[in-house]
Amino acid sequence: MPGPTIYYLRHGETEWNALGRLQGTRDIPLNARGRDQAAQAGLILADLLGRDGRDKAALSYVSSPLGRARQTMELVRGRLELPVTEYALDDRLREIGYGVWEGLTLAESEARDPEIYARRLADKWTVAPEGAETYAEVQVRVRAWYDELKADTVAVAHGGTCRGLMVSLGLETPATAAELYIEQGAVYVFRDGRLEKVS
Repeated sequence: MPGPTIYYLRHGETEWNALGRLQGTRDIPLNARGRDQAAQAGLILADLLGRDGRDKAALSYVSSPLGRARQTMELVRGRLELPVTEYALDDRLREIGYGVWEGLTLAESEARDPEIYARRLADKWTVAPEGAETYAEVQVRVRAWYDELKADTVAVAHGGTCRGLMVSLGLETPATAAELYIEQGAVYVFRDGRLEKVS
């Protein structure tokens, strides 16, 4: 039996995204471009729900607890003309934790931990810096979230959690998912064992 449909949005851009800094669990707010991307994603979602004949108010809405995801959700719900703060939070949707690399660029991460960096380059799914999570661990917690879904859902979260969901649902392999760019301002629709990106 197919699982619920998920309309998945990555949060809009932050200043650290623009600078190429690893955010992980740090709470970095959206920048002006990120707020525009979130509003645009709301318009795309509104059009998509209209085409699907869906009642936007009847769907479940859940966000990562990190501020950039919550800001995005509230801008999206504003575009949908729904009460902006009426959505759930789920910690299992938070971004992958980068541990001691949070706040660093990739070049700075490599300079700090060249051996771990080289190992992670060869296997992004199971190698992590000190104090960090692996993508394999993210995959497990995102799958636990998915397995509890009872209804079609709009989820706002992160690139890392999107990759984890893709692998846990058999839509990508760890090797392919680790290299995928998850677009901001787009809607990823997980439905009937398939994935469609609408932007």
